Amino acid sequence: MTTKATLLAVTIDCADPKKLAEFYHAVTGLPVTYAEDDYAAVGDGTTSIYFGRVPDREPVPWPSSAKQFHLDFRVPDVDKAVEEYVGLGATKPDFQPGVTGEGVGWVVLLDPEGHAFCVCPEAS
Repeated sequence: MTTKATLLAVTIDCADPKKLAEFYHAVTGLPVTYAEDDYAAVGDGTTSIYFGRVPDREPVPWPSSAKQFHLDFRVPDVDKAVEEYVGLGATKPDFQPGVTGEGVGWVVLLDPEGHAFCVCPEAS
C-alpha cells in the first residue's frame, strides 16, 4: 500500500515574498504567519500558501500551455471580488475561458507577480 501524504502547503516562486503574502492575506483573510525578504507565508494551521524569493522569475503569459498551476478561490459575489482584487493589484486578462453565453462561471485574474488564479462562484 502507498504511504498517504498530507498536503502541507503550496509554495509559489516570486520576486517579493512579503508583498505577495500581503496580497493573498487580503484576498483570503489567512493571516501572514511569516514574512522575511526571502520567504513568507499565509495560513491558518491547516491551509497554507508559502512564497519563496526567486529574483529572476519571469511570469508566464496568459493564456499559455507553459502555465504550471493556478489557484481557485470561491467567493459569494464574483464581480465584487474581481473589482476588489484588481484594486489590490491583480490584473484581469482579456482571455476569460469561464465566461460563456450563459454568463460568468469564473474569472481568471493575475496576481501582482503574474500568477494566474480563478475567482469562482459559490457552489449552488
